[in-house]
Amino acid sequence: MITIGQIADLAGVSKSTVSRVLNNSGYVHEDTRSRIEAIIEQYHYTPSASAQNLSRRATNTIGVVLPELDNSFYMEVLAGVAEVVDERNFAMIVCNTSNDAKKERATLSMMEQQRVRGVIFAPASGYSDAAADKSIRLQLKNLKVPVVLVDREIKNAPWDGVFYENFQSGYLATEHLIQTGSREIGIITGDMDLKHARERYRGYAQAMEDYNLPVKDAYTYNGNYNVEVTYQVTKQMLQSGVYPEALVLSNNQTTLGFMKAMNESGLNQEGVQIRVVGIDHIPVLDMIGYQYNCVTRDMKSMGRGAIELLLARMEDEKKAREIRIVPCIKKFYD
Repeated sequence: MITIGQIADLAGVSKSTVSRVLNNSGYVHEDTRSRIEAIIEQYHYTPSASAQNLSRRATNTIGVVLPELDNSFYMEVLAGVAEVVDERNFAMIVCNTSNDAKKERATLSMMEQQRVRGVIFAPASGYSDAAADKSIRLQLKNLKVPVVLVDREIKNAPWDGVFYENFQSGYLATEHLIQTGSREIGIITGDMDLKHARERYRGYAQAMEDYNLPVKDAYTYNGNYNVEVTYQVTKQMLQSGVYPEALVLSNNQTTLGFMKAMNESGLNQEGVQIRVVGIDHIPVLDMIGYQYNCVTRDMKSMGRGAIELLLARMEDEKKAREIRIVPCIKKFYD
């Protein structure tokens, strides 16, 4: 009787790939699957119960570690991941770290204990501290499974990733405000420990420079990508009585915090307007018919891209590192 090893030799694949086909337990390229199934049928191979049980020691589960499950952006990313996971008959463990590095470490330890097949990971921190950077790299390496970064980067990381045109988003948001007449333009930034927050700020600053407009320190506000923090920052800005005529808002949570403070202040009712362009679409605003200028992206495609890269890495651990960049989409109403 033919063995798994002989099937693998005939198909030109590894024994683990044959095992995944036999147990329908993971991703295998369709051409490869068809080739293996044809050999199994030709030689009338029937796996033994012991071989099946042994192969099932490896789980069929993907781990997804995200920093903000209450953020509509990450929920859209997760929806994209889930579409492919369902198509491939995998299971999925989803964990929220709440932007807490300590919670993140515990979550990754749990992923290791659960023997997940791979991890999609958006870091809780920018890991600018050398010791913290070393620690997170070691923990991810110790998982001994493929890792794909999504949205947030780790500097000089060896893993595949799906990211956004962050510099371009900041630039386009600022440029739109300039081209529609604004000159005194500020920004409410994100967490500047994160690379993508710094890139969005850099895009804002470059657009101001290109149009010969000054970047004023007084008009740069740290919103930290958090609704409540941005709300407090905006309240202080309004109470000071000194603020720009327009603002770039660095993500959807920043926008929500800003809107909350503006509505509470009553300035809109008094005819005081601060023009804004945000980064990232907020679906709920569409539901209430609010035309909100923003620079956004296809969030589901980021999730699909992340799981596709993970499955490809599971199939071929030695392939070259792959980075996908999701382009900006302009949604302007004026």
